[in-house]
Amino acid sequence: MMRMMTPYMFIVSGPQAHLFIVILSLFVLASDFVLVWEDSRSERRKAQLAQWRDKFIQNLQSAGLLMEKKTVHYLKLHAPWDVLVYYAEELCLRAPLQVIPHPDYNTSARVLQKLWVPNIMKDSVPNRPVDYYTCAFRKSKMEKFLGSDDRENYFTNTQRHRIVYEILARTVYGRRKRAEVGVARLLNEGAFTGAFPLHEGPFELPSCDIQPDQLNKRQVLYHYWSNWLKWYKYQPLDHIREYFGEKIALYFAWLGFYTAWLLPAALVGTCVFVLGILTMGSNTPAKEICESGGLYLMCPLCETCKPWNISDICPMAKVGYLFDHPGTVFFSVFMSLWAVTFLEYWKRKNATLAHHWDCMDFHEEEEPPRPEFAAMAPAMEENPVTGVKEPYFPEKARISRMLTGSMVIVIMLCVVMIFLVTVIIYRSIVSVMMFETGSSAGNIANISSSLVNLALILLMGQVYTALAEQLTKWEMHRTQTQYEDAFTFKVFIFQFVNFYSSPFYVAFFKGRFVGYPGHYGTLFGMRNEDCGPGGCLIELAEQLCIIMVGKQLINNVQEFVIPKIKSWRQKRALSSVKKAQKAEERKCWEQDYELIPCEGLFDEYLEIVLQFGFITIFVAAFPLAPLFALLNNWVEVRLDAYKFVCEYRRPVAERAQHIGVWFIILEALSHVSVIVNAFLIAFTSDFLPRLLYQYKFNNDLHGYVNFTLAYSPPSYNYSSHTVCRYKAFRDENGKYTLVYWELLAARLGFIIAFEHVVFFVLRVIDWMVPDIPESLELKIKRERYLAKQALADKQEALLVSSFR
Repeated sequence: MMRMMTPYMFIVSGPQAHLFIVILSLFVLASDFVLVWEDSRSERRKAQLAQWRDKFIQNLQSAGLLMEKKTVHYLKLHAPWDVLVYYAEELCLRAPLQVIPHPDYNTSARVLQKLWVPNIMKDSVPNRPVDYYTCAFRKSKMEKFLGSDDRENYFTNTQRHRIVYEILARTVYGRRKRAEVGVARLLNEGAFTGAFPLHEGPFELPSCDIQPDQLNKRQVLYHYWSNWLKWYKYQPLDHIREYFGEKIALYFAWLGFYTAWLLPAALVGTCVFVLGILTMGSNTPAKEICESGGLYLMCPLCETCKPWNISDICPMAKVGYLFDHPGTVFFSVFMSLWAVTFLEYWKRKNATLAHHWDCMDFHEEEEPPRPEFAAMAPAMEENPVTGVKEPYFPEKARISRMLTGSMVIVIMLCVVMIFLVTVIIYRSIVSVMMFETGSSAGNIANISSSLVNLALILLMGQVYTALAEQLTKWEMHRTQTQYEDAFTFKVFIFQFVNFYSSPFYVAFFKGRFVGYPGHYGTLFGMRNEDCGPGGCLIELAEQLCIIMVGKQLINNVQEFVIPKIKSWRQKRALSSVKKAQKAEERKCWEQDYELIPCEGLFDEYLEIVLQFGFITIFVAAFPLAPLFALLNNWVEVRLDAYKFVCEYRRPVAERAQHIGVWFIILEALSHVSVIVNAFLIAFTSDFLPRLLYQYKFNNDLHGYVNFTLAYSPPSYNYSSHTVCRYKAFRDENGKYTLVYWELLAARLGFIIAFEHVVFFVLRVIDWMVPDIPESLELKIKRERYLAKQALADKQEALLVSSFR
């Protein structure tokens, strides 16, 4: 089969710079086997696409865009001043009233300045965008706005992007009753192969020496942001917003803010870990284990295994103390408070940036239907908001599909549980094999099973993401926002279970259903797993380290390699088109078309939100998690910056007021972390058993090892021995002792006290830290006053103020 592609491109621009490019393509298919049928269908399809394109171009001209034919394949569209002004008022763009001196929005910079400490993180980035007091744009008040006499530079490039894309999104190409409207649906139908703004020149720095303020905006971002040598510098958020829009700038602002807050968490976590190393020698239970010799003969760990002395696990007993000492309890409380305080201060930072970027009053207008929804909807009905007939899908049918999709989600979650059981069985088999060879069975089994589990997690994540995308499309959500929220919910629920099911099992279920000698619990004929020699907490730390760090390393490699592979494939696909054209210097739109389409921010948010769960939910078992997260995020910022500046086509600048549904997920994770850490300390850690022993018997923990070991029942016989020990609070008949019930009461009491104290402190922090800083409230009042003075019309000024 032969395929021939002929691209047609339209370039949409403002007064100065090329701003928008739309690529069209025709596909001609020929096959000896189905020659007539395929040709007839392709000819009809080709004619339909050509008709849609011709009508679309005519309607773009009717909307006021001017066209300049560049070559056979390219048309340049100009947005005249009158069109820009008309849509600026309709889209409620903000107009400048008065210049504001550049404030420093970095708290650390202000603190260092007050302390007279040199700030190595500050960087003098050239051409910083000017900040203004603004109000809603009004054509009738043009003379009141700053710079209104400079028509060439009054509207920024991102504002022109929004205006031109709005025209492209509204322009009809077929029958309006069938929702044949907008470039997005034409892209979906295959009439266009791409639609994107042009980058503002090359990103490579010129060979000759020039002044920094003479660099184009893309070069500034490349040199001062995506450069790996700038890893310790503040991000130029104003420049990012000016070039990519508020939605992308808010993501990088949130990522940078989160990374900065990881610094104290990583410092405290590292100190807690080092404290464990320094106090390892004072661990009395570990000393007793190492010095016990043959005093404590332990029961066999499998049916074919031999008894063993507890002194054999001396190294693991010492290492286990690093993850299970009083400092980890303090760190759990600290991280619970850290998570909520971080979110409270992010709300303040978000409000400051939203006002600074003129998005505080931004509310998305009535969204048009998604192109896929418009194409597949079975009926047309009048929109109660706009009064326009548009595609309609019955609500009952959508709910039915969503319930069916929920069943698919449940099935996929069951598949995750099946894989978890498979990993457990694999670990048990490897443990038995290693015990028979006399090797370090527990460690080898845990590490190898964790690696297998990581591979299954990543595989299932890819499969389910593709499945969730198809399910969400099938559910027929009307708007893009509804579609994205449903997709985010599905993927996050699955990934939460996918990533955290194994750590939850190790933390709360492993070793709970072992039984006792002579009455061991079994699964598929195999004895249930017990915790290793060092306890379940050290196994949990191993799992978290392998899953979290392994996932981060794999993701970073993918983010570095995959865009380059996609770019190579894109250039290779266009090589035949280049050969057909005359040899000449490539235009900027040709260079940008070779870049890969921007894939959005969903994967970026998901990766960091899952990381946030790892450093908060299980932090009691792995105090080094914030340190690894910090190191990863330093790399993540530069990788993402490089992708957006150098490897992605320039995305359409979108406005946004906040990070959306992700903030709700972060709040939920921060509250879940309090409950999980309370149970982790109470039931998995040895903190409370040691505390109970110190209170009742010996403050120095002498005899604690014997206190935690029970004697096997007399009826239990193995080899030539009659009595062995095992870790439990049971009597010689296998019944729970009074100490067990006292410890259970202490554990439940600790959980209740821990949760109430932490949640009370969290509410106090929430009450003490206002969502909007006092200085910002003064700026808002100042802006309202200036708007009232500038617009003169008192009624209009009051309306603007109430809208703000």
